[in-house]
Amino acid sequence: MSDLTANAKDLAAGLLDFPQMARRWAHVQGVGERATELTSTVVPADRDLLVAAAWLHDVGYAPDLVDTGLHSLDGARYLRRNGYPLRLVGLVAHHTCARIEAAERGLADQLAVFPLEEGPLMDALVTADLTVGPQGQRLEVAERIEEILHRYPPQSPVHRAIQRAEPLLKAHARRTLGRLDADEQPPP
Repeated sequence: MSDLTANAKDLAAGLLDFPQMARRWAHVQGVGERATELTSTVVPADRDLLVAAAWLHDVGYAPDLVDTGLHSLDGARYLRRNGYPLRLVGLVAHHTCARIEAAERGLADQLAVFPLEEGPLMDALVTADLTVGPQGQRLEVAERIEEILHRYPPQSPVHRAIQRAEPLLKAHARRTLGRLDADEQPPP
């Protein structure tokens, strides 16, 4: 485990590993494990960054960090203040199509200050998040989206954002799982 990943895991545990956050912490642990399984879908230089981002993607839910109510933005702001690499901060800021929820909440301009990473790295982070349920259990992407829509009422900005983002979220996962399948195929 790299220093970046170990630090990310320790920070996430320090912010989320307590009884009031038990479900969130279980989810984060599962996403960290899933991201580790998906590292072959990104270039070797990005593998530690993927796993670190997975461990940190939900730190914005920590009660002491909640400011705007958009957990990806609150987490990214905290990480930026504490000197984390800009790419990592951007991955946390924009994970799982956060820009759509930011627009729903009137926070798009605030989120836009963070770099938006597109490509295999973001695809893998989104896939890790969307294949792990709230208790750390593995889910199919469609099941995870349905679980989120069920958990948040229709008038919630989270519900509306996930509905709007669903095709994009599924595309992230489809690309990542396609890369994973290609990696697992024996050479011709």
